[in-house]
Amino acid sequence: MHGAFNVSANVRSLKYLLGWLITGTRGGPTRAKIIKTLKETPQNANQLATLLKMDYKTMRHHLEVLEKNRIITSIGDRYGATYFLSQALEDNYGLFEEIMNKIGKK
Repeated sequence: MHGAFNVSANVRSLKYLLGWLITGTRGGPTRAKIIKTLKETPQNANQLATLLKMDYKTMRHHLEVLEKNRIITSIGDRYGATYFLSQALEDNYGLFEEIMNKIGKK
């Protein structure tokens, strides 16, 4: 039983964190696009910047924020690193979709 409580507490904190990163900050819409894109295909910062028509340095900033908050993770060295969704977000992607649906209704 203790384990189940822990999981729901983690899910709840992930939901608050995602909500803040996407709706509570100026870069939220950009971060949402990055998350959606990485759900489809893991990519490096340069690929993401090109695909989302963004400045490379801006892209690196958003990736760092998302990685620091364990929303995404990466493999490889700094410049060639490939980013993908963290296991926590993969397992709870519905939370992200829920937040996106709420924003869409505003």
